[in-house]
Amino acid sequence: MKVLFVTPECAPMVKTGGLGDVSAALPAALAQLGCDVALLMPAYADMKIDGSLEGILALPSNGRWPAAQLLRMAATAGRPPLWLLSCPALYGTADTPYANPGDPDDRDQALRFGFLAHVAALIGSPETPIGWQADIVHANDWPCALAPLYLHQRRQAGQGRTARSVMTIHNLAFQGVFPMAAADLLDVHPAHRGIEGVEFWGQLSMLKAGLQHADAITTVSPTYAAEIQQPELGFGLDGVLRQRAGRLHGLLNGIDTATWNPAIDPLIAAPYSADNLAAKAMNKAALRECCGLRASAGPLLGMVGRLTTQKGVDLVLAGAGRLLARGAQLAVLGRGDTHLEEALTALAAAHPGQVHVTLGFDESLAHLIEAGADCFLMPSRFEPCGLNQMYSQVYGTPPLVTRTGGLADTVQDADARLTTGTGFVMPGLAQRDFDATADRVLTAWQKPEQWAALQRRCMAQDYAWERAAKPYVALYGQLLSETVATAP
Repeated sequence: MKVLFVTPECAPMVKTGGLGDVSAALPAALAQLGCDVALLMPAYADMKIDGSLEGILALPSNGRWPAAQLLRMAATAGRPPLWLLSCPALYGTADTPYANPGDPDDRDQALRFGFLAHVAALIGSPETPIGWQADIVHANDWPCALAPLYLHQRRQAGQGRTARSVMTIHNLAFQGVFPMAAADLLDVHPAHRGIEGVEFWGQLSMLKAGLQHADAITTVSPTYAAEIQQPELGFGLDGVLRQRAGRLHGLLNGIDTATWNPAIDPLIAAPYSADNLAAKAMNKAALRECCGLRASAGPLLGMVGRLTTQKGVDLVLAGAGRLLARGAQLAVLGRGDTHLEEALTALAAAHPGQVHVTLGFDESLAHLIEAGADCFLMPSRFEPCGLNQMYSQVYGTPPLVTRTGGLADTVQDADARLTTGTGFVMPGLAQRDFDATADRVLTAWQKPEQWAALQRRCMAQDYAWERAAKPYVALYGQLLSETVATAP
């Protein structure tokens, strides 16, 4: 089957978060499972091209959409062919996918991703410009979410056999909401501008368009699929998701085990495995030296990611005094809300040699924190899937997490004797829950034999994309076995 994977970002060329990693790994895993896969993404200004261009196709203006080019990048050992949508009028000034994320009225932002979705639907139609028509168009998050609507409109207009569509929600909080006036610019048929279509509190929601018209909806963990059907985490779209529950599937993400593998990781100080845990201590020493932390007999706690309240950074800050008083050290890497960045920086200044904070992102340091920390802190208030808790387990660094989204699906709470479990799960989201669970971590760490057994259980977990991609292949096959008449 021919699968077009449409995304606003793909590592290592463009990455702002987990979607960039997924867009690099999932298509490659699908190809290994026998799918004929191609990727489609915009060609942003100053983008790092990861490969050689082997073809250029012109897309003439049709009066509504601008003239553009499709640049074909050859497949590599780790990635299927990639089509870059080059349109200087839309992407030539943007060096990141979300050029003006704080401006909901940005006309260029709407056109930028509307055009991407339009070209995706074109490749999924008999009018495909690349000599290859997709059977499945797999759209990711709100920037690609008009593609299912455009395919639906083509189907309704009798424009030949069109691809079936899959809409994946990586984070429902981001929805691509624009003034309804954008509907004309985006070629949304008047019949689809109401409450059963793109309308969302009087505005146009790109994500809602995808949810309403996709042949299948997926999200990145089973628990998150259930959570987003409730008002607390539905962000105003829970009713739509409940209505389409029969088409909603929670499929757990995987991780790239070629990149995240402590036995072969070139970015850490010393390789190690479940059979050679002693070498992990060399990474702890290297992390301390890198971060300016003093030698200590206490545990080293790590945190990598966006520094926001969603990620529970405020819980870590409020509980840090208790942790530091018990001899723990803290290494933090990330970027996020200004007030949290400032609070973390102040904490590090008040505790030199015990707390280190790097504001920004550093791939090498991220790997070293996973390898060198004793426990990884991830007390997220919501987490669609999460990747770091899986990295942490593979690296023998038991995570402290909340029972939400993908964290609930991937981390089993350790019992008091450390005979079961792969981490430490908070019973709730309050500060007292974080403090009590962190106390459990520090107490458990003082039992070296039991802690080592916990580490080995963590490292035995299989989160490879080769496993995680199989449900997608099954879903694609299910959609292709349906007749269009029975599809929504």
